[in-house]
Amino acid sequence: MTDKILFVRLQGMNNLSRQTLTVLENAFRRLEQQVPPPNPTRVKGHVLLRYREQSIEQALIQKLARYISTLHATQLLLNHGFVQEQGILQRTLDELNDDIFFLAIAITNDKITDLHQRYLKAFFAEEFDNPSDPVGSHSDRDIVPRKKIRAYISRIVGGSSNPSRDLAVSEIVSKVYSGFVHAASPHIMELCDGTPPRFHLSGMLGTQRIEGYEYDIWNYYYRGLLSTAAIGKAFGDASLVEALLKYSFKFQEASGRDFGARPPKA
Repeated sequence: MTDKILFVRLQGMNNLSRQTLTVLENAFRRLEQQVPPPNPTRVKGHVLLRYREQSIEQALIQKLARYISTLHATQLLLNHGFVQEQGILQRTLDELNDDIFFLAIAITNDKITDLHQRYLKAFFAEEFDNPSDPVGSHSDRDIVPRKKIRAYISRIVGGSSNPSRDLAVSEIVSKVYSGFVHAASPHIMELCDGTPPRFHLSGMLGTQRIEGYEYDIWNYYYRGLLSTAAIGKAFGDASLVEALLKYSFKFQEASGRDFGARPPKA
């Protein structure tokens, strides 16, 4: 795939979100070809697709696949006014973004540490030792705490004079979206709107809630571009990284958002 094919021009596109998803998917297909593919593997008596090598690069490909798929779903929910459910998926996207940077910067900025090895072991672990006995054979994964993942990212590439505050902000954002995941009362009450107020059970199109979520979703498109570029850098694909960063600057302009990124001077 050439950079010309990867880089979709802004001109003539009616839907920035659709265009950006196309850019992300094209980049994913290019990156996907750079790792050994999954193979039919016998797992506890069943033949399933698995990555035999279980490399950090293959973990990155899987995380990016899930990010792009979830971004599609998030946009679909917004299009139909299901903003509470959008909030749930945005929590998922936050964690996927963390995971991608946690793994990618081990290659580009640091080394694969014991913490990364622990993460990968849990990530690739099978859910059940015996699929015929899911209750008796369920395996508990040694999950790396989210705080440790975010602390590592902040330490390696934070670039802030106050990394503790940056970490605290990340934790607060995560807790805010947890209210959607766990259905806290203040979050549920956002379903109630109108005069007289009523709970909207089939989406909130036409209510005051939509505008804020339309504004918020652009952040996840932009972060998806940066996450994909981080993987490209980890894979040593400099031309892909350059194309993605160039697109991200144009995306910022077209979306009307200021993400703090500035294009390089000519």
